[in-house]
Amino acid sequence: MNPIEKKLEAYKEDFAWLADDNEKVEYIIDLGKKNVPLDPSKKNDDTLVKGCSSRAWLVMECDNGKVHIKAEGESALAKGMIALLLSLFNDRTAEEILSFDPKQLYTLGLDSLLSPVRQQGLEAFLGYVYGFAQKCKEQSNG
Repeated sequence: MNPIEKKLEAYKEDFAWLADDNEKVEYIIDLGKKNVPLDPSKKNDDTLVKGCSSRAWLVMECDNGKVHIKAEGESALAKGMIALLLSLFNDRTAEEILSFDPKQLYTLGLDSLLSPVRQQGLEAFLGYVYGFAQKCKEQSNG
């Protein structure tokens, strides 16, 4: 099992203990409280994730085929979703990211937790991560 899938399974187990969608949203928001903020100099137009309903910034580096991600969102829910996504994708190899089907994230019930606009933001964020992982893979193999 891919390490991202293992981490996702741990979240599913946590979510199973929560009574309803409101508790799941609170859980996600609590995750965001632990996320390390970006250096203000990193929050600029180049790192802004286009397509998110609230502003979010994403900084990625590739080191020997491994993707390192730092990100921050403005709203409490965006911060929480970013923390969840970082726990899944940060410090993973490009191969691990690319072999994980991001549609599996919806097994957490995100479609009922996130508005359509926030789902678009999630898709935008994932687009950036997967695009970068592909470039990282090519750079490491090239």
